[in-house]
Formats: sequence, structure tokens, C-alpha cells
Amino acid sequence: MADGRRTLGRPLDPEAAQQRSRQAAALADPFRLQVMSVVADAHEGGMTFADAAELLGVDLLPLAEAAEALTAAGLLSYGEHGLQLTADAWVRFGRLVARAPEGHPLILSGPLTPVAVPPAAERIARDLAYRFSSVFSPETVHKYVVDSYALLADRAKITTFLPSLTAHFAADRLSALATAQGIVLRGTPELLFVCVQNAGRSQMASAIARHLAGESIHVRTAGSSPAAIVHPSVVEVLDEIGVPVAAEFPKPLTDEVVQAADYVVTMGCGDACPVYPGRRYMDWVLDDPVGLPLSGVRRIRDQIFTRVEGLLTELDLRPA
Repeated sequence: MADGRRTLGRPLDPEAAQQRSRQAAALADPFRLQVMSVVADAHEGGMTFADAAELLGVDLLPLAEAAEALTAAGLLSYGEHGLQLTADAWVRFGRLVARAPEGHPLILSGPLTPVAVPPAAERIARDLAYRFSSVFSPETVHKYVVDSYALLADRAKITTFLPSLTAHFAADRLSALATAQGIVLRGTPELLFVCVQNAGRSQMASAIARHLAGESIHVRTAGSSPAAIVHPSVVEVLDEIGVPVAAEFPKPLTDEVVQAADYVVTMGCGDACPVYPGRRYMDWVLDDPVGLPLSGVRRIRDQIFTRVEGLLTELDLRPA
């Protein structure tokens, strides 16, 4: 502000405040939280009343009453396959109703093979330690910088601009870790797109999502076996529709980016992505653009565009 005072954030508008108040009131009942938890743990498509009643060990009547209250608060919906959490519920309360995770090791922790870390890594660690000083210790930051350098050099096989990409990758991982641990709350949906090489489908999906939704979402990408660069044909077909992606690079899949996500969309990477309670997982069956002519890459681009539009509509970030 011109007079030097700190700029304050805006309060919720009255309608949004009333909606969140109704949701909080609905979740004040422990049984309703249990109902939400079994629905959140269901496979994609929903959970029937009969299955939910069996899991909870209750009759259908109290279950129906709880589901009605949660539906009225905008937390549950009833679709073709049964009860489902709404997009609002996934983003705001998914982790609240999740079972305690059983504990997964880091998917990747380096160095996987001996890697000589350059002096630039020390400078990167110092800079990021300053940036994340209110969140993590310098030792944690240093570990993530060294680990990120090793992962990029080993798994992503990146050799060009490796120090600058390490700074970018380590910062993104530390940001995800802060989100996963609840230290930083963004207030926007967290999306993670995962494919095998993180050079085609997941990059197209994330670029299109950012292009359509802007700062209304936070998007990350990763690959189970990252390539060295984003495929040039992917950059070309996205450029044709005015969607930038050239600054992105393939990144290995790591544990904290999965834990930070509200929605995890996988595309052809099988079981490489661990499943954590409280996140919604979707698998989009799409052809791999590698080796296809431009016409084939454009077809996949258009399919991804349609699916991303549908997801953003579900999240109430795009008009239906």
C-alpha cells in the first residue's frame, strides 16, 4: 500500500462464508465424518448405500440421514454408481476424513548411483534455505537439493542446465512437502498429472490446465521414468493452440508431490504412483504420443483438452 501498511487479504464473500459454515456444521457429527471417510476410500465411481452400511456396521436409515445432511451441505452427491464426494469436499476435506496412511517410503531417493554434486548445489541450497527459512531447516533443504540433483542426473538423465533445473525441481519438491505436511495452505485445488516419461501426456494436461484455469489451481507433473526433454512434437502442437509448455522439463515422481495433491491423474504409468487416502485418483487411458505423426499428437492433445475441461468444470473452475 502507498502508506507502507501491509496489504491484507480479502475476507470470504457472505455466500461462500455461509456455505463453508454449513459444511463445517455438517462435519461436526463424528458419524458423518465416518460416512465421508468410507466414501472417500471408495474406488472411482462411487459407493452404494449397502456397501457403506456394511463397512460402517449400521442400518440404512442412519446412513441415509447422514448422507442427506452431507448432500445438503454440498459435500456428497449421488451418482449412477452411488455416493461420491463432491469436488469441494475433495479439495477442502479429503485429508481430514482420510485414514491414517500406512506409511510409504520415498518413491525415489537419491543418489541412486554415485553422482558428483557440483559447487553450484551449495549455492542453490543456501538460496533455498533462505527462501524456506520459515518452513524447513537448512539441513532439510540441503538434503532435497542434493537428492534432486541426483534424481535429475540419474532418472531424468538431464545434462543441460542441470544446476538451474535442480533449483527449480528442489524448490517445487519443498513447496509440495510444505503443502503435504499442512505447513502451507494454498486454498486452491492441487492437481498432479503423471505419465511414464513426463514428456508428453502429463505435460500437455498440465499446460492446458494452467492455460484454462490460471491461478485458480496449482498443477504439478511427474514421470515414472522421465525422459531428457519434453517431446518437440508436444511443444509444437500446444503452440498451435496458444498453450505454452517450452519452459517445462521432465521430473521424476517423488513421494511428496503425491501427498500434496488433491487430484492425481495417471496416464499409462501403471502402479508406479502410490495411493494415499484422501486424494482422488483418476486414470486417463490415452495413447502415448511418442513416435506418432503430428496428426496423431494433435488427436491426443484434443482428447486431453476435453478431459481437462471436464475436470475443471467438476472443480467449478470452468462454466459447464
